[in-house]
Amino acid sequence: MIGRICGTGSYAPPKRLTNDDLARFIDTSDEWIQERTGVVTRHVIEEDTTVTMAAKAAKSALEDAGMDPQELDLILVSTLSSNVIVPCAACEVQKEIGAVNATCFDLNAACTGFLVAYNTAQAYISSGMYQKVLIIGSESLSTVLDWTDRGTCILFGDGAGAAVLSSEEGILHPMVTHSDGTKGGALKCSSRHVKNWEAAEAAGDTHLFMDGQGVFRFAVKKEPEAIRELLEKVDMTVDEIDYFILHQANKRIIESVAKRLKCDIAKFPMNIQEYGNTSSASIGILLDELNKSGVLKKGQKIILAGFGAGLSWGATLIEW
Repeated sequence: MIGRICGTGSYAPPKRLTNDDLARFIDTSDEWIQERTGVVTRHVIEEDTTVTMAAKAAKSALEDAGMDPQELDLILVSTLSSNVIVPCAACEVQKEIGAVNATCFDLNAACTGFLVAYNTAQAYISSGMYQKVLIIGSESLSTVLDWTDRGTCILFGDGAGAAVLSSEEGILHPMVTHSDGTKGGALKCSSRHVKNWEAAEAAGDTHLFMDGQGVFRFAVKKEPEAIRELLEKVDMTVDEIDYFILHQANKRIIESVAKRLKCDIAKFPMNIQEYGNTSSASIGILLDELNKSGVLKKGQKIILAGFGAGLSWGATLIEW
């Protein structure tokens, strides 16, 4: 058995924060941000939370799939910025959407999270344990940013992306994922839920820290390697892939990956200009936009690829 994506959904909070807005309180400019990242604006929460955004994206995906929430067997929420610890965000989403028959749990693979959630769903479906699975990436990164640090706060945004997978006859494509915990210090954020949280907060450890150059070098090297590894496993070439849906971290990273693969940048759709880096939500949001706009056609071969904190990275092949 294989899980086929039968519905997608996404949600971004209504408040938009433009580059010009940021330039009013930090030393930056619209031109500087666009040139280095491709970001023009990002959405940030006011009334919403990680859970409410996840639930809204979930409802949109279920509507697109024409599926009743009670049909779901499993809900997976990928997040590093949940507003709840216990119960998990997935259980809160279950409550919000009425998916009373679903088993629920969260996972955290940061910016690779939507990909890992997709792979996890496929593993459960192929085993026969579950037949209908909802995966969601939802992030409120604005709550963990240092808004005085222009190296990070210009990059990130809030939002949620979701997909519904339903089992059907088929062969599961190989998947490629890797992790390197020895380099985890390049992108980190300490928990506020520790005994000495006041000291950690005062030191800035509970804000997201990123070695921008280090992460850039990692991404432009490892992501093409993962895609080539996947293509070799499925015995396909770059030319046979219709679209590469990458984690929306930085426009220059995506352009560099396309160049290293010797592939037309037109095969690498982007929406980073509107949302910034939404971590585990980014692939889901972009997938939903491409689906709802009619860009994706039945039978197309698509590679989903993610990279980020962990450090972690990977790629997987889907057929639309």
